[in-house]
Amino acid sequence: MRPLEFTTEELCLEPKLRIALVTETYPPEINGVAMTIKRMVDGLTNDGHRIQLIRPRQASNDAGANTPEFEELLARGWKIPRYDGLRFGLPARAALVRAWSRQGPDLVHVATEGPLGWTAVSAATRLGVPVTSDFHTNFDQYSKHYGVGWLKGPVANYLRRFHNRTAATFVPTTAMAQDLARQGYRRVEVVARGVDTTLFDPARRSGELRRTWGVGDTGLAIAYVGRLAAEKNLALAVSAYRAVRDQRPDARMILVGDGPLRTQLMREFPEVVFAGMRVGEDLAAHYASADVFLFPSLSETFGNVALEAMASGLGVVAYRSAAAAELIRDAENGLTAACGYEDEFIAKAVRAATDSRLLLRMGTAARRTAEAQSWESVIDRFTDALLQVWRASGRAAAKEGSDQRPGGCN
Repeated sequence: MRPLEFTTEELCLEPKLRIALVTETYPPEINGVAMTIKRMVDGLTNDGHRIQLIRPRQASNDAGANTPEFEELLARGWKIPRYDGLRFGLPARAALVRAWSRQGPDLVHVATEGPLGWTAVSAATRLGVPVTSDFHTNFDQYSKHYGVGWLKGPVANYLRRFHNRTAATFVPTTAMAQDLARQGYRRVEVVARGVDTTLFDPARRSGELRRTWGVGDTGLAIAYVGRLAAEKNLALAVSAYRAVRDQRPDARMILVGDGPLRTQLMREFPEVVFAGMRVGEDLAAHYASADVFLFPSLSETFGNVALEAMASGLGVVAYRSAAAAELIRDAENGLTAACGYEDEFIAKAVRAATDSRLLLRMGTAARRTAEAQSWESVIDRFTDALLQVWRASGRAAAKEGSDQRPGGCN
């Protein structure tokens, strides 16, 4: 896709937009998509844009929030099977048309592709409001992990139709942009992900926490952080851990997170430490107190946890996919295996666990890599992409005529 071009004068105006952001998930829900969207909302509001967040009601007492910069429009939702705490937003086309007819947004950004997102695209199209979208989750790939593999084709077709209705689809890696383009997606652009290197920091390492894991100062803590679910390929992580224990009997595995497989995993692997769901500084301490991080998933569009582990100074072992493919240089700041080659993944985990000098060197280099992935630069790129779509829509002239800001340009 050829990038849009504007004059320096146009780009210096920095108009402040009213943006309707539609998502099925948002904090206090805990997942990578919710946390990423929260970061984007915070960045946009801090830059002076006004956000209308449209999401499903998360609980019966959920009243939403409204401030001058931030308001919420709550839709009805339906629980997602086997995804406790998450909801599909139910269709709301008529309600959105009514709301946006009274006070229309300058742009609609749809972050998730459920029924609420589809009807938001329809409502915006009817009203002539430009729409952009995110591709956060490979829902078509998830189908094989939940016994409905026959749905992969229909889901893939739906996702392609959904995103091709929007003016631009934002993805986190160049490889994903190329893959979607081969599948017939149009107008795909890369907006990467960032990491909070103040929160995720090797300095949060805790000897006390390691002792509760039964590791101590000299043992080896092997961590996984994320949802305990079939699509995360956790059986491979445990297989790698057991291979490590053949060489390092002092190794322990720590699983941080929750999900539908937790009970089964606790029964099958009693030697594993199940730390449960962790957030904030507590989560950061769990990362920093480990030594090796295993990321066996092949279903990610990015994988925020890999970047958080790198920021925490860990040696990351991952498949050469998503964030790892973009950020990890094998044997320099982490170790990667060819996608789907389980024996290679296990061998890389054993190498990380048994070569202390390599592990230390990779952890130091991983931290340096993460320090270059600031959220500030990501949010700037996201904002620029939204402004380009808005300007190209032809709706900019009236607003820019009444709301020009020089933004420091001479």
